[in-house]
Amino acid sequence: MSDALDRREFLSAGWKVGVGLLAAAGVWTSWDLLKVRLGAGFAARVKTVAPDAVPANTVLEIPEARAYLTKIGDEVVALSEKCTHLGCRVPFCDSSGRFECPCHGTVFNRAGDHLAGPAPRGMDFYKVEVVDGVIEIDTGETIAGAPPGTETINEPALGPPCGEDHA
Repeated sequence: MSDALDRREFLSAGWKVGVGLLAAAGVWTSWDLLKVRLGAGFAARVKTVAPDAVPANTVLEIPEARAYLTKIGDEVVALSEKCTHLGCRVPFCDSSGRFECPCHGTVFNRAGDHLAGPAPRGMDFYKVEVVDGVIEIDTGETIAGAPPGTETINEPALGPPCGEDHA
């Protein structure tokens, strides 16, 4: 009888150790997903390029900030890549020189002004600061875009639109 009892205790302890090891392995492999960190574009200050590298007649995509940089006059502007309609990513169309939302057809000019489509306002902005000769985009605070009808720059389309819906 004492052999059966020892065997039960041994199996019980074995199961407990096995479950403990399994839980430890789960935590070990999931730690990167569980730990809190500020990723690029999520309330982070993202270092980009020198002000001279920002184009005046097109945009520079900054994937780490989920933003675009451009110059409006002498000022460097960081535009959020999210459409103000439903949050789709809005790509810049090189052929038209405009932002064209592929989801519902909203069109913005290079300054982020609303030109056409269902979006309620222009593209949102991020604060920009030059630190040690490098532009930093503060993605922690979004500045709402201008209402429709605002015209920061008057640039006609350079050519045909990129999206099929805009033809």
